[in-house]
Amino acid sequence: MQSKTDILSINTIRLLAAEGVQKAKSGHPGMPMGTAPIAYTLWAKHMKHNPTDTKWADRDRFVLSAGHGSMLIYSLLHVFGYEMPLDELKQFRQLGSLTPGHPEFGHVPGVETTTGPLGMGIANAVGFAMAEKRLAAEFNREGYPVVDHYTYVLHGDGCLMEGISHEACSLAGTLKLGKLIMFYDDNDISIEGSTDIAFTEDVAKRFLAYGWQVIKVDDGNNTDAISAAIRKAKKETEKPSIIICKTQIGYGCPDKQGKASAHGEPLGEDNIAATKKFLDWPYEEPFYVPDEVKAMRKKVVSAGKKAQGKWEKMFDEYCEKYPELAKKWNEWFAEDVAYDFENDEEFWKFGAKGATRNTSGEVLARIAAKVENLMGGSADLAPSNKTYIKGRGDFGPDNYAGNNFHFGVREFAMGAIANAMSLHGGIRPYVGTFFVFSDYMKHAVRLSCLMEQPVIYVFTHDSIGVGEDGPTHQPIEQLAMLRSIPNMTVVRPADAKEVAAGYLYALKHKGPVAMILTRQDLVLQEKSGVDAMKGAYILSDSTKETPDVIIIATGSEVEPSMQAKALLAEKGVDARVVSMPSMEIFERQSDEYKESVLPKAVRARVCVEALSEFGWHKYAGLDGEIIAMTTFGASAPYAKLFPLYGFTAENIAEKALKVAGK
Repeated sequence: MQSKTDILSINTIRLLAAEGVQKAKSGHPGMPMGTAPIAYTLWAKHMKHNPTDTKWADRDRFVLSAGHGSMLIYSLLHVFGYEMPLDELKQFRQLGSLTPGHPEFGHVPGVETTTGPLGMGIANAVGFAMAEKRLAAEFNREGYPVVDHYTYVLHGDGCLMEGISHEACSLAGTLKLGKLIMFYDDNDISIEGSTDIAFTEDVAKRFLAYGWQVIKVDDGNNTDAISAAIRKAKKETEKPSIIICKTQIGYGCPDKQGKASAHGEPLGEDNIAATKKFLDWPYEEPFYVPDEVKAMRKKVVSAGKKAQGKWEKMFDEYCEKYPELAKKWNEWFAEDVAYDFENDEEFWKFGAKGATRNTSGEVLARIAAKVENLMGGSADLAPSNKTYIKGRGDFGPDNYAGNNFHFGVREFAMGAIANAMSLHGGIRPYVGTFFVFSDYMKHAVRLSCLMEQPVIYVFTHDSIGVGEDGPTHQPIEQLAMLRSIPNMTVVRPADAKEVAAGYLYALKHKGPVAMILTRQDLVLQEKSGVDAMKGAYILSDSTKETPDVIIIATGSEVEPSMQAKALLAEKGVDARVVSMPSMEIFERQSDEYKESVLPKAVRARVCVEALSEFGWHKYAGLDGEIIAMTTFGASAPYAKLFPLYGFTAENIAEKALKVAGK
């Protein structure tokens, strides 16, 4: 039975959202107004959270996948006592406010992940639930459930239309993630009108087929039914649950309720007045929070503090009883890796030749031996991209303590899941696929960068070196794409030691790193190694103080560049060879270091990379040459393709002679 406080709280959330959008003259009021009863019921009566501590390790996670309805979560944060002042709601979508157009992790206290791109939050929620399962399997002991929380996600029709929702929810059902509970805002409306024009599937049957528990709430305003549904969802421990709530978009606004016009535009002052009348709202003042709601807030905050205090007491006892697990907990949740790989000689020892995808597998295993919470997997390609770590077990319903995740052919969801694992804390995730398929996961990669999460992306089969699979599988433009994303660090190593350097950088870096790795063997360069952590370095210098020409190369093209140096020497041209595994890392170095490697006075330069030339003009300069791909590749052995497209010592030397004026 709804109390007066329940009704006032729900309508407070509705009106704060509507008034925030109205003041900004921009935003989406309909979704918050329609789902306020769902969100209030969850946050007030079921969700384990402490508004005064958004970092409590065992809090429940809430994800607003329908991030366009951001005024819902901002209103919730204010109403429930988080660090969200009322003045910030009045500054919705304004420069410098805590209330941007879509929820942003790290910018807004209480927001668990950046959402907005539809469906992404669903996949994030799956990642949070997977992290909870993995950590519970590692740390929980009888009587001490130190990891025991739920992941809730609120989404709409648009999230379910996006293909990423299928990828993620199919996997969640396979993994039997019983602590994942989704609320479906089933309002039959999309931007273009009724969902019937494009979306008529039976969602309940779809999720039953995935292996989910399906619960229906026929009236999204019925808080008793919503509570009953949540309790039922929690009782099911071996299936994730979807609670299908029949709602009306823009509920409370007589002129727009249930209409597409409620989705993405302000209601208008007259409609807000009509909404207040419809809801029997007795207050004329905008952005008003009644005293009864403030009293409810105090109770929720008090209950949250009490719940966290109870957990902390249990955790203290746990640490005393299990000191080794307590030590491991601190290591797993630490921001930095304690082990000194840089000064471990064995870490840098490799054979004379090998594909960097193979080396990557070796390095991952070496790191995993010292960093136990390094875990991840591949989009059904582990045997090929060497992402499987032997002896670490497989994560799944029979063993949630496994470190190897099998994502299936689900690149997009895989990236979003990895983001959430990183956000959750306790896990250092990596994911892998063929480089060309980075296109499938690009938006998840972009959000890794936006949230600055240290996800490691293992992209193998990095160029036309893929060979016989042909142009459909040979990446050309993907490297330029990754390099164009702010906060992304791309590493394309030339040999095994540069692979090790790349991973070591990734462990130290606070953002995402993409390792771009070969299918074909590369020789171990004599002077490669830890200097690769500077992004670019002199691999082989000229004998003169000022070289006649500088050859800059990455990855597999470093080897023919070194051979070209020898050919040039025979013709009296003194070349410097610079290996540049990472443009981004190089640009982070001091001006003095950059000048020492690439002196501005040397304008005779040749840049060599078997991918798009886009981005190389910065280093080639006005007088330099770029040997790169300007077309798609072809289906043939790589030994035929590299000469065909000019990636040979002879062609590099010829271009070098030209720019050197010899």
